[in-house]
Amino acid sequence: MRITLTIPDKLAAQARAHGASVEAYVLGLIEQARPKSPHAHNPRTPEQIERFFAAMSEGSQKLPLLPAESFTRESCYGDRV
Repeated sequence: MRITLTIPDKLAAQARAHGASVEAYVLGLIEQARPKSPHAHNPRTPEQIERFFAAMSEGSQKLPLLPAESFTRESCYGDRV
């Protein structure tokens, strides 16, 4: 992908002040602004995943069984299909 834009003088001056090209400077700014995932560096272990799903399904044995028609598009959206 190629994006063409006019570089404001202020941005070019900031890049020069940091000793970087405008492209490198902007990429650095984007990287700094990117939201960091809190779990990016802490992947879950198989045991943690297993416990998570066990907790999520706890008590689900008491839920009523529903007929297959309950899960059709029409049953979800009614007359708005």
